[in-house]
Amino acid sequence: MKEGIHPKYFEAKVTCGCGNTFTTGSTKKELRVDVCSKCHPFFTGRQRDVKLGGRIEKFNKRYGKK
Repeated sequence: MKEGIHPKYFEAKVTCGCGNTFTTGSTKKELRVDVCSKCHPFFTGRQRDVKLGGRIEKFNKRYGKK
């Protein structure tokens, strides 16, 4: 590899909006993310519930249930 053309590589601390923290490699020392594997519906298994939630609300609006 050529010298001086690659960015510095750090061990970065990643902080999620849910409060979860972990470390990874990055060119930045600190990263802040909105969603991580601990709170994302796809990884938590709540993806199906999220999809059904919209359908249930639509049904309740259509037929007058609250």
